[in-house]
Amino acid sequence: MNLAKQSSAMHPLPTTRQKRLSVPRAASGAEHSLAEAFTSFTQVAGSLEISYAQLQTEIAKLHRELERTNNDLSRSLKENERMRAELESILEGLPCGVVVVDASGKLRLANPAARRLVHLERFLAELPTESFEGERELAVPHPDGPHPDGPHDLAVTQALLPTSPAAQDDRIFILRDTTEQKQYEREREVTHRAQALAEMAMLLAHEIRNPLGSLELFAGLLADATQNEPEVQQWVTHLQAGLRTLGATVNNVLQFHSPPCQELASPNLVRLLRETVDFLRPLARQRGMRMEFATCQAEITILADPSRLQQVFFNLTLNAFRAMTPGCVLKVRVGWAELDANRQVEIDFEDQGAGIAEENLQKIFEPGFTTNPGSPGLGLAVCKKVIEQHHGSLRVHSSPGRGATFTITLPRAGVTR
Repeated sequence: MNLAKQSSAMHPLPTTRQKRLSVPRAASGAEHSLAEAFTSFTQVAGSLEISYAQLQTEIAKLHRELERTNNDLSRSLKENERMRAELESILEGLPCGVVVVDASGKLRLANPAARRLVHLERFLAELPTESFEGERELAVPHPDGPHPDGPHDLAVTQALLPTSPAAQDDRIFILRDTTEQKQYEREREVTHRAQALAEMAMLLAHEIRNPLGSLELFAGLLADATQNEPEVQQWVTHLQAGLRTLGATVNNVLQFHSPPCQELASPNLVRLLRETVDFLRPLARQRGMRMEFATCQAEITILADPSRLQQVFFNLTLNAFRAMTPGCVLKVRVGWAELDANRQVEIDFEDQGAGIAEENLQKIFEPGFTTNPGSPGLGLAVCKKVIEQHHGSLRVHSSPGRGATFTITLPRAGVTR
């Protein structure tokens, strides 16, 4: 409490008391000193009160600044937490693996993609200790053990992390799965080689077809000239059969690798089939077999490429000859069928061969598949391709020991699917 204020607030002593306390004149000097002391004390107390008020003001100001700083720090911490969560989300969502190790090779961080790609302990044990530039190709096993597709193909990139003095020797590895890319490159290489082989095969087929046509012509002339010589006629028949088989193989190569014909004609399907049967009957007789042809009417017109369609008939007939033994019969039938509420043409090639195993029924139309040694396996693949180009279908019904029936379904003239 302010002593000056206390002094001014004191009540004066009673007069009688004043008289009783009156002192000699010699004491007036002490009273003066005491008054001066009270005056000095009062001045110091006022100065202290002013200083205290200033201190209170400074404390309030510092309190406001501290509160503002705390609010800024709180916002900064929240922003850091948000950024950290966002970076962790990005890291976890990356399609490539991220692995961070310290200078001693100890794992510090690995995102989920890295754990899916590699077994981390094994991967870290096989990592090179020295730094390297660019990508390194690695073949690493799957983290879950042996995989039917074999090991992963990985591209590994390395970088240093100059984040802080404590982590200046940390290394980060980016793991990129290149398995599909490698597989695509291998398939592209296979396709490129297959295309090169196809071009070569077509070139050879073209070169063979021209002299082959001349040989077939000369064989026909030779057959006419030796009609009265049974022994020579037998040799000519064998020659013609071999030329027809060779011609069918050459045509299969050309048909398989050539685009479909853009301009179609309207041939008489019955006549086309009859010509095919007549052309191949000598080959059937040579093998001790017979061919029978049946039709529901004399003329059936379709929209087709006659040469390609006849190649299908050749292939199906020769395929039946290979499956049959002497004494068997190949029946060729053509007629109408009601499919999907539409009237369509249906052609059957029914043989009496050994039949087709059930596991091969889905493979016989694949290019290159064959059960006959020495055959290129293109005949049935060409048949399916040509029939589908004519908006038709080719199916087979067979069981072991009971022969096989190949059925061609084609839209009638003016109808496409």
